[in-house]
Amino acid sequence: MYAYGGRRTKAERDAATVEIGYALVSAAFAAAVLFGALAGPALLFDLPQLLSKALLRLGMVVAPVVFVARVVSVLVRFRQSAAQPSQPGRTNPDS
Repeated sequence: MYAYGGRRTKAERDAATVEIGYALVSAAFAAAVLFGALAGPALLFDLPQLLSKALLRLGMVVAPVVFVARVVSVLVRFRQSAAQPSQPGRTNPDS
C-alpha cells in the first residue's frame, strides 16, 4: 500500500477481507460459547425463576459485549501488524 492513504493492492484488500471475516466468525463463536455457558443452565434445568431470569439477562448483556470486544481487538491487532515493517530496523522491505 502507498503510504498515508494511497491505493491498496488486491492482496492487501484480500487480507483485510479475510481478517474481517475471521474477526466476525471468531467473535460470533466466542459470544455463543459465553452465552451458552451463562444462559445454558437456565434453559436446560429447572432453576428458580429469579435465577433463571438473571442468567438469561446476564448472557444477553455479556455476549454482545464480548462480540464487539473480540471484533475490535482482532481488527486493531491486524491494523497494527500491517503498519509494521517486515524486517526489524528497516523502513521498507525492499531496502
